[in-house]
Amino acid sequence: MVYVAVERVDRPWGSFSVLEEAPTHKVKRIEVRPGHRLSYQRHERRTEHWFIVAGEADVLLDGRAVHLRPGDAVDVRKGSAHRVANVGDDQLVFVEVQVGDYFGEDDIERLDDDYGRAGTAG
Repeated sequence: MVYVAVERVDRPWGSFSVLEEAPTHKVKRIEVRPGHRLSYQRHERRTEHWFIVAGEADVLLDGRAVHLRPGDAVDVRKGSAHRVANVGDDQLVFVEVQVGDYFGEDDIERLDDDYGRAGTAG
């Protein structure tokens, strides 16, 4: 079976594609350009599991730094502050599996953001 992305969204740091969406989970393929990072953020209604498939990442999880390479994974619990940065010269690609009862982009509380979006949702 071949999955086709349900949705693709461009962001200042790269892009994400929604691979699957169901009432209990959502699966995304996320690409981060070299030298870029996502917001330092948290969610109230979902947990996330990140599995690195290409590139190198520095993850900040509740103030603790973790370096990840292809084949590594990290879990982000509800309410945990988290951020991922591409620290390599190549595209960072990871699969994010969200589990919870709501997966909207408005469940993002941005604590810090390189693109002027801190304090905004979505």
